[in-house]
Amino acid sequence: MKRLLSIAILASTAIGFAGQAQSQTVFLSTQLRPIEEATAVREELLSGLEKPVDYVVEEPPQFAVRMEAERQAGKHTISLVGALHGELSPLADKQMLEPLDDLAKKLADAGMPQSLIDLGKLGKAEQQYIPWMQATYVMAATKDALQYLPEGADINKLTYDQLIEWGKKMKEETGAPQIGFPAGPKGLMPRYFQGYFYPSFTGGVVRTFRNADAAAGWEKLKELWTVVSPNSTNYDFMQEPLASGEVMVAWDHVARLKNAISGSPDNYVVFPAPAGPKGRGYMPVVAGLAIPKGAPDAANATAVIEHLATQDVQLQTASLVGFFPTLNVKLPDDLDPGVALLAGAVTATQSAPDAVISLLPVGLGDKGGEFNKVYMDAFQRIILQNQPVAEVLKLQGETMTKLMADTKAPCWAPDAKSDGACPVE
Repeated sequence: MKRLLSIAILASTAIGFAGQAQSQTVFLSTQLRPIEEATAVREELLSGLEKPVDYVVEEPPQFAVRMEAERQAGKHTISLVGALHGELSPLADKQMLEPLDDLAKKLADAGMPQSLIDLGKLGKAEQQYIPWMQATYVMAATKDALQYLPEGADINKLTYDQLIEWGKKMKEETGAPQIGFPAGPKGLMPRYFQGYFYPSFTGGVVRTFRNADAAAGWEKLKELWTVVSPNSTNYDFMQEPLASGEVMVAWDHVARLKNAISGSPDNYVVFPAPAGPKGRGYMPVVAGLAIPKGAPDAANATAVIEHLATQDVQLQTASLVGFFPTLNVKLPDDLDPGVALLAGAVTATQSAPDAVISLLPVGLGDKGGEFNKVYMDAFQRIILQNQPVAEVLKLQGETMTKLMADTKAPCWAPDAKSDGACPVE
């Protein structure tokens, strides 16, 4: 009875969505959701197409529900989806995506790197999505902060110890903590733990969640947090506190720093996140475009993908929203100076000799939110509530173990591959 009720609810969701005007091609996206970014997509990035496109944004958990609703109801209204690599993987596993091999070959000939195209296969024989845009997370600082930088420190090769020393000096000289993180309700702090903190201190993400290296890392983070603005738990985007002068140094997604940097590029430096004992963790973020099976307008969806993958539109995307091209193109000399600063930091991050790449989680299905919560609960308890590190990691490690067993998700980089569910060692 519960299952029948669940299916009925999912079906009603799909049918309700079907009420939208079908004269337009519906493009559902988990990316570029903020009003300013979504407006740029609708008014500029999708302009010039022969047929109108209805650009609809959705939070990742609701995106998964909506796609499942359409699959179960057999009533398809969505012709194109835009989402992160890890958000598209569950759809591919359920064989919900049309193969795009011909389009992938065409874009490879146009200059899209084969390594990126291969990511879009999601481990399958056929192309599941076309890489749309890419980004990562970086640090930014006002130039006024540079006077407090530790002697001999290279801004592009910072360590956690140097960041802490820098933070202590800024706090001492200004009277307030000057480092900020997006630890608010809609901030991307889970990605900091999964892509930066854990890889830098442990060389892994899941396997190493509760080991001795992780415990040492949390102790170091406790030290760092003494020079982090307490308002960080309210920050969702770091561009606002940077621009207002609430903090002098911040870590965030490039698109969530863009407005501050572009608004006053001469006032900022942008650079890679710090390195820990295991290297300089970083998370490349690849968003893809895919066509659901049963799409009512697959032909125009293909045309939209081709449009968004042109060199001009890819460069326009970088300029407007701070996501960078997937085509192998040279950024123009007249590019927005702020975007150029961000691009330089992305290049410095990717080319760092001590870089440790951490991929977005894959194979978690609709449990991505629960995975994020494991890290955020550990953060709340260890950093904000000062609970014993070992005790918290033991309990949260048990939650992680159950989550991986329930999802059967195998390990992803930087963790070593696993047969079956990724273990918490």
